[in-house]
Amino acid sequence: MRKFLLTAAAAVSMQVAFAQTSAITNAIMYQQKGTLDKAKEEIDKAVVHEKTANNAKAWYYKGVIYQDLSAHPIYGKVMDPAEASKQAYEAFSKVPALETKKKEFTDEANKRKEVLVNNMYAYALNAGVEHYNNKKFADAQKAYLQAITYRPEDTTAYIYAAYAAAGAEDYASAKQLYSQLVDKNLASPAVYGQLLYIANNVEKNDKEALAVLEKARAKYPNDKNFMLQELDLYLKSGREKESIEKLDAAIKADPNNANLLTVRGNIMERVNKPEEALASYKKAAEIDPNNFDAQYNLGVFYFNKGANLNNKANKMSLAEYQKSGKAVQAEAKKYFAQAMPYFEGALKVQPKDRTTVQSLLKVYTALDKTADAKRMDALLQTL
Repeated sequence: MRKFLLTAAAAVSMQVAFAQTSAITNAIMYQQKGTLDKAKEEIDKAVVHEKTANNAKAWYYKGVIYQDLSAHPIYGKVMDPAEASKQAYEAFSKVPALETKKKEFTDEANKRKEVLVNNMYAYALNAGVEHYNNKKFADAQKAYLQAITYRPEDTTAYIYAAYAAAGAEDYASAKQLYSQLVDKNLASPAVYGQLLYIANNVEKNDKEALAVLEKARAKYPNDKNFMLQELDLYLKSGREKESIEKLDAAIKADPNNANLLTVRGNIMERVNKPEEALASYKKAAEIDPNNFDAQYNLGVFYFNKGANLNNKANKMSLAEYQKSGKAVQAEAKKYFAQAMPYFEGALKVQPKDRTTVQSLLKVYTALDKTADAKRMDALLQTL
């Protein structure tokens, strides 16, 4: 009697195990026929039953079925495509650990995971954009952070997550995200710019700003904006001499660097050394005629001299004007004539720069170049 009972119990066990194995088989059959709702129903049973919960085949096919669901135009409505992709990815992730001997499904599971990563990244990123546009900044940040887990090497999600954090005025989180890009050596000039904004405008911490600038300068040594901001901080802290010495040392090491020379010209203007500024701008323009800053600043230098003389003539009394006014205005025109080719050179480099067009309109008008002035006025209307 006892022997009969044991055999019956074993038979029941075999029937249960067969039933669950049959669930896997049924799921595969439904998946192959394209009946994905039934395939999902069968595979969901298999992966939770104690007899097949650790079956690599079951988890592999759960991944396959859920991946198919995520992309199907009809059955995709059974569940959210992003959630289906996520569960498929998690299912495939279980397969390698469950296949301890024969690796029947592992390689294919890993290949499918790579495809899913791109899908899930896109789903998460799009969800973040939608939340951000609806000003749900916390939800947007959460979605972007999820995207980062799928593609940690991609800078886009980090930047968007930081924007969302800033939108929620969570500048500590924004700073942390930007700093992660710096640590990964993936930071663009815009990333450093955002870190500088936080240091300067949120934290109001010059020391932190200088630390950011030192890293930015190391990564982008020829970036004019970073040079100027770094030197500005030196000047702001009363380290004028150190600032100029630092810049001159850089120029000595790289004497044909037009960017460094334009920065030097800018700094010389700020410390009220106009002739040294002029010399730096001229040298920069000689080295690189396509350096917009050098050309434009030279134009400004001469234009301002002419404008100052015109203002002087305008303030003269009638007696003074009759005596020397016309000579002063004639001298002003000489400076406007000197400014003209530099503004024209700047416009050649940046044909749509509105400020340059406005400057040339003033110069041509001052020099009685009516046709050229009309041409600049017409161009201005298109910008």
